[in-house]
Amino acid sequence: MGEEGWRWADAWIFVSLVIAGGAGRHRRAATTRRPEGVRLADVLSTADHLNRSLPARHEVEAAVRRLAGAGLITVSDGWFRVTPAGEHLWRTRPNGGFGTTVEAVHGVLSRRHTPGTSDWTLGDDEHAAAVQEFAVRTGQPVRRRPAQESSSG
Repeated sequence: MGEEGWRWADAWIFVSLVIAGGAGRHRRAATTRRPEGVRLADVLSTADHLNRSLPARHEVEAAVRRLAGAGLITVSDGWFRVTPAGEHLWRTRPNGGFGTTVEAVHGVLSRRHTPGTSDWTLGDDEHAAAVQEFAVRTGQPVRRRPAQESSSG
């Protein structure tokens, strides 16, 4: 996959956002989910659950820029939300085992959508605060991905 294509981390962040927001639970209707969206600490917590590591700041920033630019998510005042287009992607993805969800979404992104660009930025301090909140909530040590994995995918 070329530099302009979707990265595995983009799918990882998208799936984390969907699950953290409740859209993954029994295909709940949008009206039964958290309408305000989810905070970054929630996304990080779900990402850790999916991959047993936390995404680096640059992975989150790049994924959110590409996903928001493609119209699949929005971020406003620190709240992350899945758009109707993102909801459609999630609901029409191939269903496999839970272990393949990120890979399935990555494939759907690659086939159906073009990564977009957005000017959203994630400051080091915001990411650090969300990581700290994650650590306090879970009582777990922070597990980061090795550097060689965080740029590939």
